[in-house]
Amino acid sequence: MKPTSLHEARARSCRPLPAHITDELRRYDAYLHDARGLAATTRSNQLCIVGLFLRQNFERRAVDPRKLRPDDIRRFLSSQSGAGGSASYASQLACTLRSYLRYRATCGDQVCKLSAVILNPVHWKLASLPRALAPEEVEYLLGAVAGARRWPKRSYAIVRLALDMGLRSAEIAQLMISDIDWRAGTATLRGTKSLRQDVLPLPMETGQALADYLQHERPMSGHPAIFVRQVAQRDQPITPRAIQKVIKRACCRIGLPHHSAHALRHTLACRLVENGSSLKEVADLLRHRSLNTTLIYAKLDTPKLAAVALPWPGSQS
Repeated sequence: MKPTSLHEARARSCRPLPAHITDELRRYDAYLHDARGLAATTRSNQLCIVGLFLRQNFERRAVDPRKLRPDDIRRFLSSQSGAGGSASYASQLACTLRSYLRYRATCGDQVCKLSAVILNPVHWKLASLPRALAPEEVEYLLGAVAGARRWPKRSYAIVRLALDMGLRSAEIAQLMISDIDWRAGTATLRGTKSLRQDVLPLPMETGQALADYLQHERPMSGHPAIFVRQVAQRDQPITPRAIQKVIKRACCRIGLPHHSAHALRHTLACRLVENGSSLKEVADLLRHRSLNTTLIYAKLDTPKLAAVALPWPGSQS
C-alpha cells in the first residue's frame, strides 16, 4: 500500500539509514538551516523524504547525483505517491526533491535535467474548506479531555492552547514557564515556524487551565518547559509528536471526524471569521507569513460572500 501522507511514509521507513546517507542528510540539514532558515519541523519533514529518495537510489553505493537519471526521479515519485497518494503529499514530494537538487547545484552538480522532470501535481490550495470543529463538537471535546482518566489537566491545557490561541504542536511543546507573563496576561512564542518571537494575549480560560495543570498535575521538575516527561530518569520537554497524539486520541475517543491538531487551529480561525474578524487579523493571530495562506477562510465569511454573489441565471434579480 502506497503512503498517502508524510507520517505514513515516515512509519514505513523505520530501518536505520546507512552511514553515508546519514552524512549526506546532515549536510543537507545544515544547508536548510543556514541558507534557507527553515524551522526544525520543516527540515525534519524534508529530510524524511530525501532519506527515502537516497535509500532507493544509493543504499549500497556512495551518494553521487551524477549517476542519477531522469527515470530515477520518475520512479521515486511514482513509488511514493501513485494513484493512492494524496495530492498534498505528492506536492510535498515534488517541492522537497526540487529543494534537494537546488542544494546539490550549490555543491557544483549539474542537476538541471533532473529538476526538469519534476512536475507540479494538480493541487488547488483553496479547493477545500478548512477542517474545523462545530461549536457543539468543541464543547464535547473539552468535556471529554477534562474527564480523561490519565493526565486530564495536561490534556485539557493542551487542547485549550490549540483552540483558544491557535498554537501549533511544536509551539505548545516549546512553551517555557518563563514565557507566560501572568500579570500582563500574555504568552511569548520563541522559535516559531516563521522564526520570529511573538507575544500573544493569553485568554483567561487558557491561563486558568495552564495554572491548574502546573499546580496540581505537572511532575515535580526543575526543567523550564511547561509540559515535561521523564525519559531514562531525565526530565525532558514533551515532543510535538506527543502533543499531536494527545489531541488525536481525545478526538478519536469521542468519534470526531477531524482529529488532527491542525483542525483545532482551523477551528479558531473559522470562529474569528464568523464573528467578524478580518483576514488580516486572523493572519496576525495565526502568525501566517503570507496573507495568501489565510485566504481559505474567506470562503467561510457567508454574509460578505452573499453580498457579492451574482444572481442565478433565469432567477429574478
